[in-house]
Formats: sequence, structure tokens, C-alpha cells
Amino acid sequence: MAKVTIHSNNLENIAIGTLDAKWSVRGDRILRYYIDVRHTKLNLHKEVSAPEIFILQSKLDALIAGWDEKYALYMKRQSLLSGQSAADELTIEAGLKLESLGRILAHTLRVDDKIDWETLKDRSKYDYPRDFPEPKPSSSPAKLPEYIEPKIGFFQLILGKKAGILAEAEAEHSAAVHAWDEEETRRKKSLAHALAEWEKRRKTFWDLHKAQEDEFKTEQAASHAEVDRLASDVASGDEEAVIEHASLVLERSDYDGLFEKSYLLQYDRPRKLIKLAYDLPSIDVLPSTKMVKFIKISGELKEAFISDRESKANFEAVAYQISLRTVHELFEADEAGNIDAILFNGFVDFIDPATGLQKRSCLLSFLVDRSTFCAIDLSRVEPKTCFKSLKGVSAASLSSLAPIAPVMDLDTEDRRFVDAREIGASLDHGTNLAAMSWEDFEHLVRELFEKEFASRGGEVKVTQSSSDGGVDAIAFDPDPITGGKIVIQAKRYTRTVGVSAVRDLYGTMMNEGASRGILVTTADYGPDAYNFANGKPITLMNGANLLHMLERHGFAANIDIAAARLASA
Repeated sequence: MAKVTIHSNNLENIAIGTLDAKWSVRGDRILRYYIDVRHTKLNLHKEVSAPEIFILQSKLDALIAGWDEKYALYMKRQSLLSGQSAADELTIEAGLKLESLGRILAHTLRVDDKIDWETLKDRSKYDYPRDFPEPKPSSSPAKLPEYIEPKIGFFQLILGKKAGILAEAEAEHSAAVHAWDEEETRRKKSLAHALAEWEKRRKTFWDLHKAQEDEFKTEQAASHAEVDRLASDVASGDEEAVIEHASLVLERSDYDGLFEKSYLLQYDRPRKLIKLAYDLPSIDVLPSTKMVKFIKISGELKEAFISDRESKANFEAVAYQISLRTVHELFEADEAGNIDAILFNGFVDFIDPATGLQKRSCLLSFLVDRSTFCAIDLSRVEPKTCFKSLKGVSAASLSSLAPIAPVMDLDTEDRRFVDAREIGASLDHGTNLAAMSWEDFEHLVRELFEKEFASRGGEVKVTQSSSDGGVDAIAFDPDPITGGKIVIQAKRYTRTVGVSAVRDLYGTMMNEGASRGILVTTADYGPDAYNFANGKPITLMNGANLLHMLERHGFAANIDIAAARLASA
């Protein structure tokens, strides 16, 4: 699979998950890439997604650059020495942050929001190493033995031993030269072998880098082609391309680390309408420090905060500015003329102080056409008044977090859903459900429950196959009394299902906000599983229940656990 690269000065603080992909039903192409990124020091997390790797890379680069700026400020704050000078510096910093809240809309007027497609192309060169890392083998020859004429004494000369002494010295020298010559021959042979091996490794090293450079250039060219393709698709008004272009614009919008951007985009091509659900920053994440005091007695730095009234006023001002700024960015970047109108729905997530539960409210909503919006001089407007003049809908006080009905809703489709496959028609009495593939079994369960809920107008959608105990299907039952969202998990087991699987289902129900959970298996459940499910909105269907349900809807099959075990052994 393709890969992405994290560019950061603080890589040790960034955790990147596995690059996942959503494949087409046929499994012949990737529809979208997903990757989780976390900043361990700042406790930040975001899932980044895109249909192409180069778009994903661009989004990651923008995200990490923002995180790096946040971390630099964090480290600066941590490194400040305690004392009055630190308090003064932090007070100035706090004041600048509060002032910046009033310049959110003005900031966008100094920026060209159009996407320069060439900047998305990687123009870097392959990073060749300077040299082959291994030193070249070398060795120096030993010094050639030197002949030293022996000294002959007076008596040796008288006794006539001179000739013998000279002959012996010459013989020793000749032997030493011969030994040196043999050693030199061995040295040269060994050096030649070492040089040949070194040259071989050196050639392999450079051949490998040349191959890697060729691969790098091929991938780079393919990436450039994808950028050109996206640019061409945007120019032609392709629906997915328009959405990705808009997401690139929004990701590049610099809020100086004020909040983590999150949004959902949809495009209605016939109407040239962009529909946007945008997560506004909650009151508690906006800057609220007014000044920092140095307490001499304790040596501590103590923050003083703005009033609740000021916090609420800042939140309202920020929300209206973000809505206008976002619409401006999308219209300005739309050089191809794909957008005639934009729907902006602003949402906020918060903890309900009355219940302690997580809630989500739509606080403001407006639909505006290009000609009306572009006729406005944003440098001179009062954001709230401008929003209201565009027939925007919002509560009297945004800080009350009272939900409003949006001007128009988005189609909230779960991206985990995949196209369903019909499995039932291929079943017969010889089909052993316990030996089916995981994916076929999940699609069969989806098909079966779709028939079960069809009589009351319900629908069932299968999620990406995982065989890991996740959500395998989601049922939407419209019955006002017994209906709601139902989580279905399919477990093609050949062993007894334990209580842990039922606990996992219950946890998944809580996470999904489901009213009921159904666990379907080809085997049976242990007593602990039944005990845990007792009194909870959980239905446990064993193999016998499954066969009866299949028969009721005109399907024939069998469950042979022993045969399935034997086949998998």
C-alpha cells in the first residue's frame, strides 16, 4: 500500500496509526485512505482522510504544521522561568490571544484562498548519500629486508672464516627476501579479493539507490499525475473532486491553533450547492486568560481570567466570524465556478451541566448564494448583523447552546457502510454456514435482517468487513416504540461464544448510541454470556435460531461445527 510521511521537528511526540483504506466492494480499487494521528504531549488526536495519497499528505502537512506551532508555544510556556518577567510575558501573550479573536474574519481578507496545484506536487530530489559508507580496503607492504654486511673480526679473518660468514649472511638475507616476497604475494592477493568484494558491495549499494531513485521518480510522477487529474476533475465539476478541493481549502485555513478543525462536506452538483456541517470551538477551548500574576510568597504564577460575560461574548463573536470566513474562503477558492451557493451549519459539542452527558447542538445556520455574498464588504461588517442580514438562523444567545433547526440538513451517511451483496440466493441445504467466509457471513446476516425489518420500513446496512468483533451491520427500525438504531454483530464461530463478546457488544451499543444489540453466531453461548445479557437490551441468536430465521425467509442451509473445525484444521 502507499505510504505517507510525517514532517515535524517533534517526531518523538507524534504517534501515527496504520494507514487504512476503504476498498470497493469488488476489492479492485481503494475508495479512500484513513490514518489516525496523535500528539502525545498536547493530547491532540485527529483522523485524516482523503481519496488520494497526495491529498492525504497535504492535509497531514497542514495539520502537523499547526501542531508544531502549538507545541512551540507550549514549550515556550514550560521553559519560562518563574518570576515577574515570566508573568509579564505571559500576560502580553494572553492579551494578544484575546485580541486575535476579533481578527478572525479580517485575517482571511489578507489571504488568497485559491489552491495552487503546483504546490501540491513534490518537487524534492532523491536524497542520495554522499558516499559509500564503507572505507576502501587498503594495506601497506612490509619493508623489504635490507642486506647488512656482517662485521668480520681480526681472528675470523686470520682463520679464513670470512667467506663462510658472508655466505651465511647472504643466505639469511636471501631467505628473508623470499619470505617477504611470499608474504607480499599473499597480501596483494588478499587485498585484491577485499577490493573486489568492496567494489561488489559498493556497486550493489549504488545500484540499490539508483533503483530507489527510479522508484521515487515513478511515484513522484504518479503523484503529479494525480494532482493534475484532481485539478482537471475540479475544473469539470466532478462531485468528489469538488468536495476534496473544498476540504483542501478548509484545511489550509490558518486559525493560529485556536481549535482543531472538523467538518463534513457534501456537494449537490445539479444545484451547485456546497453543504457544510462545521464544528465550532466550544467556549471552554477559547482563550480566557486576561493576565498572569507572580505570587512572590509561593513563587507561583497565577492566572486571572476574563468574566463569564466576556467569555460568552467572545464565543458569539468567534462563531459568527468563522461562519462568514468559511463561506468567503470557499467562494474565493472556487475558480472553476462549481459553487453557486453554500449552506453553513455550525455545530458545537459540549457537556450538558444538567445531566453530565455529551451533547451536540446546531447553533447557527445560513444558506447564501454567491452573488449576494460576494456583494458584501467583509472588511467593514459587524459579523452578527451581517449573518442576520443573510437570513441566518441562530439562537438569541449562542452561549446558551440552545439548538436550532438548520435551514437545511446534510445527508448523514455513515462512511463505514459498504455496498451490500446478496448471499441468500446462493445457499442450499449443503451450505455449511460455520465454514463460510467472514465477509459472506456478515453480508448474509445483513440480508436476513433486512428482510426481517422490511415489513415495517426499516433498513440494514453492512459495514466494512473486519472479523474482529466490531460493528458488522447497523439496522434502523422506524417503529416508534421498539425501534431505533440497532447494532448487529455476526460471529461465525465453531466454539462457544464467551461473555467477553457480549460485553464488547454492550460497549459498542453505548458508543453507537444504539437502542438494542443483536449478536448472531453459528455456535452457542456460554452461561456467563446469557447471564450478562439478562435484563439488557441484547438479543443472543445461536445457530439454531439463525437456521429457523433463514427458513422463515425462504433460505436453506445447515450448520456443521465438526466439519468446519476439520476444514480449518
